[in-house]
Amino acid sequence: MTDIIKQTGSLQPKELEAIYAISRSIAGAINIETTLGEVINYLRPVFIFDNIVLYSQKKDCILEPIFARAIGRGRVLQADLVWGENSAQTACRTLNPTIQVEEHGNHTEDRTNIRHILGLPCISGEEILAALVFIRFGGPQYLPAQVLLGEFVASHIAQLLHNNILGERIAMLEARRRLDSLQDDFIATITHELLTPLGFIKGYATTLLRKDISWDDQTRLEFLTIIDEESDRLRELIDNLMDSSRLQSGTLSMTFQPIRLDAFLKDISLRARSRHTQLEIELNIEAIGLQISADPNRLAQVFENIINNAIKYAPDSPLKITLQEVGNRASIKIQDSGPGIPKDQLEKIFHRFYRLPMNSTNVRGTGLGLFICRQIIQAHNGEIEAVSEEGKGATFYIWLPL
Repeated sequence: MTDIIKQTGSLQPKELEAIYAISRSIAGAINIETTLGEVINYLRPVFIFDNIVLYSQKKDCILEPIFARAIGRGRVLQADLVWGENSAQTACRTLNPTIQVEEHGNHTEDRTNIRHILGLPCISGEEILAALVFIRFGGPQYLPAQVLLGEFVASHIAQLLHNNILGERIAMLEARRRLDSLQDDFIATITHELLTPLGFIKGYATTLLRKDISWDDQTRLEFLTIIDEESDRLRELIDNLMDSSRLQSGTLSMTFQPIRLDAFLKDISLRARSRHTQLEIELNIEAIGLQISADPNRLAQVFENIINNAIKYAPDSPLKITLQEVGNRASIKIQDSGPGIPKDQLEKIFHRFYRLPMNSTNVRGTGLGLFICRQIIQAHNGEIEAVSEEGKGATFYIWLPL
């Protein structure tokens, strides 16, 4: 590269302008293919070529074309084009520009049967990253100044490829770091969530088994009730983990059948009131007789999860459930009047293992519930969305095809 820079005096002003434009394009490159397209546009007015090919060098010196364009006469000769692979291999092997002339058929009648091929190594440091090939049909021959210009371009493309490799490595390292962090957070969260009910179960069971204390029936019933509730909690956690894994892998089985939504929502409301006697639910059925095809157990899981979240995050808040028909879809709205959800968190709450930061210390959960809800709704060809304003409650919208 240093030797090339010393020879800039042999380049014409327009050629230097092209090089500077190419340098700026590569310095701000985001996408390789787009940038190579810009390079062609800058180079074409000052450097004649019909085809351009970039070969990336893989392991064992194998060349693989990663970019190619047919321009000018190359467009009408694409059926029998030769893309200069031999010149690319020679350039990579010798580390120097290589010029080859190939003659095909009767070149006196058709000058395009003469192919002038310039192969240039793309070197970054001491590493050969690629080979750049220019092809001219019928001439003219490559002059020393044009070879020098080609070397400039090849060196800049080497810089582009090097930057891209570094970017990919950085992205890969960052992805690994995030994955490690997620795994650590997941292990910490799951360990805490599993140990909490397990601690209750173990503690109260051990207490009941003590031989030095005699427990009355009421105390014994209280302890057994706690053990029963925490066992259910433990089972729920394990089920959520299993469902999450199956949804991710696409192996969660569902049994679809016709469901009448007004009757379904009435059943959901009755079950929620029976489990949570202090919960107020207002059910508004604005469209009677709407039918969908769904797995009733999985769909019930969605509504139970949203209702349970409202109980946890908006305690003492009444719930309002509204069923409407919108176009060819059923629209179900579940609304509470609790503290609400920050706007920047509304989409994140559907991410796997995500929990609201302000509630992560005083509310038990794994951050899997709403992730599972979205996956189930999407499996029903539906949509789910959360809308909220802090201090004014949260509303979940579910749309399902009729």
